[in-house]
Amino acid sequence: MGESKFKALMKRYFIDAMGAMALGLFASLLIGTIFGTVSKYTGLEFLNTIAGYAKAATGMAIGVAIASRLGADPLVVFSCAAVGAMSNAMGAIMDGGAITGWAVTAATGEGVFYAAGPAGAFFAVIIASEIGKLVSKKTKVDILVTPVVTLLVGFLASWALCPIVSYLMYYLGIFISTATTFQPLPMGILVSVVMGVILTLPISSAAICAMIFSASAFEVALANGTSEGFLLAGGACVAGCCAQMVGFAASSFRENGWGGVISQGIGTSMLQMGNICKNPRIWIPPTLAAAITGPISTMIFKLKCQGVSAGMGTCGLVGPIGVIDATENPDAMMWIGLLLVCIVLPAILSLVFSEILRKIGWIKENDMKL
Repeated sequence: MGESKFKALMKRYFIDAMGAMALGLFASLLIGTIFGTVSKYTGLEFLNTIAGYAKAATGMAIGVAIASRLGADPLVVFSCAAVGAMSNAMGAIMDGGAITGWAVTAATGEGVFYAAGPAGAFFAVIIASEIGKLVSKKTKVDILVTPVVTLLVGFLASWALCPIVSYLMYYLGIFISTATTFQPLPMGILVSVVMGVILTLPISSAAICAMIFSASAFEVALANGTSEGFLLAGGACVAGCCAQMVGFAASSFRENGWGGVISQGIGTSMLQMGNICKNPRIWIPPTLAAAITGPISTMIFKLKCQGVSAGMGTCGLVGPIGVIDATENPDAMMWIGLLLVCIVLPAILSLVFSEILRKIGWIKENDMKL
């Protein structure tokens, strides 16, 4: 396989498909979380009802989003709604760290059930969609053949892959939650920096966080007594993502003004990728800011978050909303920490670091102009 072909495949499946998955998550799980949080503080019960239905449609939204992005025909897209639902819900039973129940759903067997969640849906839907496209519109009974093939392939892919994905995500979740519980300083730095960098890259940090910080992962952490570390790691992700978005908005203010503040601080720091390719040093200020705000989050303010919200940063203020939602009894310390970690410190630190780099010539005028 030539290098160009490999790059095209990587772009198709790990940039385009994952980006589409993030949109599906946003339109279901994430918006449901926002509605639920608003309902919690306003007492508007109908918003909580909407939230429940939106969250329940997560797998279906992922299926439709990915299949549509991959260019599938309508029948394949609609069939992938069911594939997304089954693969999102399917997983394995873990007992003593080993799989004792293969390709099952919740409330099946004894032990800890771990759903493959968005990670399982990601792989199963891609396979079902691509195979479905091969038969779509190829027969006179397309209305029967295409859904049958897509659903059968989707089930087989889910049956074969979801338990494996569950197993891998199970241990990844245990590692992150345990390590953060016992070593909040280095893990705060590591998680914050890595997730912040991923947010700026053309990869979906929201989708990755939805995979790692899933509801199943939280249940396992709860059972292992490391739920605190699990939620703190999610908070560090929020810190890192906010550092990139707010950091670039502040450090590029002289080039982009208030329009840049809105497009990067509320939109995405991914807008700077073209400039980063020209001068990678412009990435230093927000990354250093993330390395500072991450451990401040885990050790001082103990901000918590989980799920897709952990990878959204200040995009639509979803990251801060996720922190509020994950905090049982928000107090003054949380609100102060939220303001400092998500907005004030990233802006000040990134601006200071960028000015230093400008003075030594590492960053030149218009290096960060959008």
